[in-house]
Amino acid sequence: MIYTITLNPSIDYVVQVNQLHLGALNKMENEMMFPGGKGINVSRMLHELAYDTTALGFLGGFTGDYISTSLDQKGIRTHFTPVEGETRINIKLKSENETEINGRGPQILPHEADQLLYQLEHATSRDTVIISGSTPPSLTSGFHQQMIEQIVKSGADFVIDTTGDALRFALPYRPLLVKPNKDELAELFGVTLSSRDDIIYYGRQLLKLGAMNVIVSMADEGALLFTEEGIFYGSTPHGDVKNSVGSGDSMIAGFTGKFKETADVMEAFCMSLAAGSATAFADDLAKAGDIYALHEKIDITRI
Repeated sequence: MIYTITLNPSIDYVVQVNQLHLGALNKMENEMMFPGGKGINVSRMLHELAYDTTALGFLGGFTGDYISTSLDQKGIRTHFTPVEGETRINIKLKSENETEINGRGPQILPHEADQLLYQLEHATSRDTVIISGSTPPSLTSGFHQQMIEQIVKSGADFVIDTTGDALRFALPYRPLLVKPNKDELAELFGVTLSSRDDIIYYGRQLLKLGAMNVIVSMADEGALLFTEEGIFYGSTPHGDVKNSVGSGDSMIAGFTGKFKETADVMEAFCMSLAAGSATAFADDLAKAGDIYALHEKIDITRI
């Protein structure tokens, strides 16, 4: 089983306004609502690619009910921890420029946090746990480490897709995969990345610090894969980019699902690139047919 953990889910409320006038009445052209949160996106993509997945995390209130119902209707298995607070709503306003307004998230009480940790005690060596996204402000800074320690104790693999201290503290526990983008890699080491050689140097540092595999995504410039066997560059097909946020989550799902199926890092990297590119070209997460169509166009070379 591939479990995903979304500590701070959301309803993503997407509003299209052709011309936005601040301080005045605006009428939307259309609206869409999706169950949001990076881990939830990963579970949605894993399900689309026919991999077994269960979405974990915290849900509360009528907004949490909407997310749970939406995932159930899609056939996605869930086992969320109920909380007293309300799951947040994130507003994504699409106009001449795209503007995002993200909620803070609910208060997570100590016994609610403990319940999620208890769930992780049941993971086994056959499982992979993916930890993605931001943390509600009410959780302690050490909660990521508590989760990872429990996952490692159970013998399961884990993937972490976050930034800053949470990523830095996870590296000694040997994550199966970390996937910073170029800007997140620079922020992690407090440097400016001026060339591909710079990216290669600091990508290697993530391996030295403990990561088993590293993907550094570079938007339309493709991505770099770092493994103990070498460094590889993957190109991405050209297209009209519509969904850069879900693209990274799709890359995580593509890699993890294919690696769990085949134990082949290169196959996993290729599926990661195809899934990320297909979602980048879609309004929502990509469909399996579009992903497999792009899979044939991915070119990977050793550096």
